[in-house]
Amino acid sequence: MEEQLTDTESAYERVLLVGVDDGSTEVDFEGSMEELKSLAKACFMEPVGMITQRMESVNNGLYIGTGKVQEVKEAAELLEAEVIVFDDTLTPSQLRNLQKELDLAILDRTTLILDIFETRARTREAKLQVESARLKYLLPRLVGMHKALTRQGGTSGSMSSRGAGEKKLELDRRRIEHRISELSKELEEVSRERRVQRKKRNSSRIPLVALVGYTNAGKSTIMNSLVDKYVKEEEKRVLEKDMLFATLDTTVRRINTGSNKDFLLSDTVGFIHKLPHGLIKAFHSTLEEVEGADLLLQVVDYSDPYYKEQMETTGKTLLELKAGDIPMITVFNKADKCGEKISYPKIVGKDKIYLSAKEDVSIDLLTDMILDRIYEDYEPAEFLIPYEDGRTLSYFMENAHVTDKEYQEKGTLIKVKCHKADRDKYKDYLLAE
Repeated sequence: MEEQLTDTESAYERVLLVGVDDGSTEVDFEGSMEELKSLAKACFMEPVGMITQRMESVNNGLYIGTGKVQEVKEAAELLEAEVIVFDDTLTPSQLRNLQKELDLAILDRTTLILDIFETRARTREAKLQVESARLKYLLPRLVGMHKALTRQGGTSGSMSSRGAGEKKLELDRRRIEHRISELSKELEEVSRERRVQRKKRNSSRIPLVALVGYTNAGKSTIMNSLVDKYVKEEEKRVLEKDMLFATLDTTVRRINTGSNKDFLLSDTVGFIHKLPHGLIKAFHSTLEEVEGADLLLQVVDYSDPYYKEQMETTGKTLLELKAGDIPMITVFNKADKCGEKISYPKIVGKDKIYLSAKEDVSIDLLTDMILDRIYEDYEPAEFLIPYEDGRTLSYFMENAHVTDKEYQEKGTLIKVKCHKADRDKYKDYLLAE
């Protein structure tokens, strides 16, 4: 089936999209192809056509059927496509065979995602992770990717002008393997630094809340709305844009809601259908923020017709990250785009909320839900702290919910709601109930 695409954006390369529906995935095939189109646009490409094929299983040698190869070749010539993009990760042999048959630059879904990640990475850690994932993907595909890696063209600022392909092509297998080894050591060093930072945060008893979910669901919008309301510092905002993988680097902000009920909010990289396993592995140290969270906020684009499939993808990715058992609130965002489908803001039980992240009343309700969940294990207690132990008093003032404070002859009497661990730690000052 061949389909003409319209409403394309100004771009540097004309691409033809190709996909096989073999019924092997729970994700809607049409949704997957639309997502591929969005990935191509995010790579500054112009999708000019789409060819799909329904098969019981993909062709081991060519991915698509042998007859379909000729159809793709003719369509590419008719539409003046410069690149052909496939909706799956191609094996090295599929890549080589397709290169011979089509004589055009061949890319797959993994390559597009790696290109986007390479362009958006800002921190040293993210850049190291992307380079590691790209080299591991490239190593067995050096021959088949020759034409794709050396393709020319592009406007100023596009990925092709970066020369990444030419640089990678010049590396022989041994040099790539050596570089992968170097990157692994550097990433382990960064991971150690991250563990030290996390240990310091954990000692403060401030709960960590991690935003997770499909890319472009609105995680950064929620982060910015909470920063605007409770932090009020413009420089603490994160990049917010209506596009796939607008942000890659993990950002942590302290949200001070008052009454010592603070929490740390982490914005992580978004998930996507068919996310390359190498990227999950490469970004493991960044996504460790998810593993160490006290609460997850799964942000869902409720206006997307494929939101249920996207939730399944998120769930599977969280299981891979060993974060499937962490308490979670599901945030059905963009309810304002759903017409009368749902009234909002609306809380359902203690783990679901429908809202619009850009409206204050929605953010207020979400904040209340977060605080109820992360502080539900805090216990009431009364401590009489001697005046000479000002450090302990300061600790409670900063890390507990102090409801009353009274200066007495033997010290400061405070009534608090605190973590059970703190209650046990300072039991010598605890007054009998």
